[in-house]
Amino acid sequence: MNAGTPTFGPGGNGEWFYAEGNKTTAQAPAWLKEKQLDAFEYEAGNGLTAGEASLRAIGEQAKLHGILLSLHAPYYISLSGADEEKRLKSITYIQKSLWAAGLLGADTIVIHSGSAGKLTREEAMRLSCDTLSRTAEAVGDAPCARLGIETMGKVNQLGTLEEVIEQCRVSPIYTPVVDFGHLNARSIGGAFPDADSYRRIFDRIGSTLGDAHARHLHCHFSKIEYTKAGEKKHLTFADDTFGPVFEPLAEAIVREGVCPRIICESAGTQAEDALYMKRAWEAAARL
Repeated sequence: MNAGTPTFGPGGNGEWFYAEGNKTTAQAPAWLKEKQLDAFEYEAGNGLTAGEASLRAIGEQAKLHGILLSLHAPYYISLSGADEEKRLKSITYIQKSLWAAGLLGADTIVIHSGSAGKLTREEAMRLSCDTLSRTAEAVGDAPCARLGIETMGKVNQLGTLEEVIEQCRVSPIYTPVVDFGHLNARSIGGAFPDADSYRRIFDRIGSTLGDAHARHLHCHFSKIEYTKAGEKKHLTFADDTFGPVFEPLAEAIVREGVCPRIICESAGTQAEDALYMKRAWEAAARL
């Protein structure tokens, strides 16, 4: 697969951004370009509170400075909720996320894949796929952004790679969002010992959903502390106890010839760590 150049950026604004005197997200695209980053994920996990003018201003700045945008939809979206009224309300939240994505010019919306809770995983998957099917009917077959279903970090959540692939099979409007830190955490640290373990992620997505999904995969990457229940908290690249390690992924990207967008979700150092990943990929590409 020959696909072009990967892109890198932070999820939200971190400490570096504010330390240099910036105040609003509309300033982020120019700042990211100055730092030689290429992408930004607008964080609406706690809800979409920004108005139309603010979202449009961010989008205009992103276009001006060549920054690729995605949007993280609210965490309270519940694809597999047992309460049907709350579950189906998720469709409205996804529609609002698409409205915001249109104003931002974001091409991908990231949605959590759901939780099993007291349900069996089979029942939780059935409900999540029903919600996704109804969402596809509501938004049509050509939404302004692709709807990304994210792999998750806690063992009791839906969000293994295979579950996300099954959810994405509901409609062509869905695509996987692979959070490598989440997959590592839910495997209690054993998911990515080498480049081949990363390559298998791209190969599996390509073989099941098609090469385009693997080639242009939207990814999250951060080091994450975990317990036997999976994800506990996001860390920074300064941590040397928990993984995963990025350099084998850089090697896998080069060997596979793919061009993922990699959003860093480190705890406060997401821009610095995104730039570290970009430099690591550049070094791997020179070998």
